[in-house]
Amino acid sequence: MVFENQINELDSIMFCFFGLTLKELEDVIAGTGKEKYRARQLYRWVYNKGIYDFSMMDNIPKSLRVLFSDMFDMETINLFESIASVDGSIKLSFHTKDGNIIESVLIPEKQRLTLCVSSQIGCRMACSFCVTGKIGFIRNLETHEIVEQIIGAKKFLNGSPESPWEKITNIVFMGMGEPLDNFENVMRAIEIMKEPLGLDFSKRRITVSTVGLLGGLKRLQPGTAGIAISLNAADEQKRTEIMPINRMYPIRDIMDFARHYKGSQRERITFEYVLLKGFNDSLEDAKMLYELLKGVRCKINLIPFNESPYSQFKTPDNKTVDQFHAYLIDKYMTAIVRNSRGPDVNAACGQLGMAYLVSKKTKAS
Repeated sequence: MVFENQINELDSIMFCFFGLTLKELEDVIAGTGKEKYRARQLYRWVYNKGIYDFSMMDNIPKSLRVLFSDMFDMETINLFESIASVDGSIKLSFHTKDGNIIESVLIPEKQRLTLCVSSQIGCRMACSFCVTGKIGFIRNLETHEIVEQIIGAKKFLNGSPESPWEKITNIVFMGMGEPLDNFENVMRAIEIMKEPLGLDFSKRRITVSTVGLLGGLKRLQPGTAGIAISLNAADEQKRTEIMPINRMYPIRDIMDFARHYKGSQRERITFEYVLLKGFNDSLEDAKMLYELLKGVRCKINLIPFNESPYSQFKTPDNKTVDQFHAYLIDKYMTAIVRNSRGPDVNAACGQLGMAYLVSKKTKAS
């Protein structure tokens, strides 16, 4: 309804280009009396060719280029800092127009370059091991702010001639925030990502990570993107202790969803398990995890905890991690240990958003 009202006020509004799906862009252009196919031309120029200046779009009449430059805002969130880790990953920090900070991470590995994007500023899930959860919830990101993280990362790569990477191959919603708590904006961003004339990512190249918000999971159409559920404990009491959301969406309900999920034959839900020293990393915990997940078509990502000054938890030693992993492998589970990337620049899993807490601490002192 809001979007329809905007179309009805074309003379008085400037649209944020990166927040429009192709269908919405077609409707906006049709609302001016111009041909819908111009929307496809614009998408090709902007997303396929990386041209953001309307004056350079030479297959569009000059009069239309002037009209479009008045109609569409091409300004993006501002990349103000990039910090490289010793392992090759790069944390990108963006300023939003209202002065907030968004953090994304470029993660190179073998033949892939993954961009970890944020969906919120802060988070309301309050997981005790996650720095972002300590911030509290500030606001949802708009569709364009999600898409603009990708645009910003692409511009960064293009401006780094020494980079061996030509393009981003994978997108994971594993940055700041809970994606399914910002369902509409995330889904619209994914539509733009998957559009062949847009960012042109395959559904197999996009993963949405969630604490298990079942309302959102049930609305997520199979085939939209890969699903990763942050589990982190195999019994209700432990999970509730570190993830308060478990009171609302307990393990038993999450497992019921997983067992009945109707994805394709190739599709498997990923369960993420952050290993916390002395809390959930024992062989007994591994046995409970096996009993919970046996018979479920899934894979398991084991993530040794990334320490921060804002959490009491510690990283388990390598021997403990190896024993936990070996137990699952011996039981023929698909399990991998996900090595921490970027912990030296606070870019690792669970560390994003630390700038907010540092700022808060500085003001307090």
